[in-house]
Amino acid sequence: MRARVVYESMFGNTAAVAEAIAQGLLEHAEVEMLNVVAAAEVPALAVHLLVVGGPTHAFGLSRPQTRRDAAKLTDAPIAIDIGIREWLGAAPLVSPGHRALAFGTKVAKPPWLPGSAARGIAKRLWRLGYTLADQPVDFLVEDTTGPLAPGELDRARVWAGRIAYTELDRIMHHA
Repeated sequence: MRARVVYESMFGNTAAVAEAIAQGLLEHAEVEMLNVVAAAEVPALAVHLLVVGGPTHAFGLSRPQTRRDAAKLTDAPIAIDIGIREWLGAAPLVSPGHRALAFGTKVAKPPWLPGSAARGIAKRLWRLGYTLADQPVDFLVEDTTGPLAPGELDRARVWAGRIAYTELDRIMHHA
């Protein structure tokens, strides 16, 4: 099974979750991990599972303005012009049978805070023709710039491993 993980990250938290997800997938799949800037520059690859994730900004997916705001909070270089929103907006429709997962990071407190990049990504993947292999999942960070809440990397690794096992089983029994 082949999987591609595409992520957007401002402060390294979503990148760390993407890495944990890739590790979870590795037991059952060949995995390619790309940040969204690199993904925009390489051709689409035929994969059994596309995994897409990004940070929650202003209750949803980042926009150029929210990325500019994030850039003011770090010395790390941040791509302003392209994020998951734009990458998915430029993506072609897929034929039936393509599978995907959506994940995001969001601030843990206050717990009632609405919004989820993961849900926004899932909606866009569905509109492109993907079938979701699981519900979108948010991984929690302690504050805007991080760090990740305790246990979130393990949760990401276990989640991805479970999905990879299920997807591989689905592929092998429906081939």
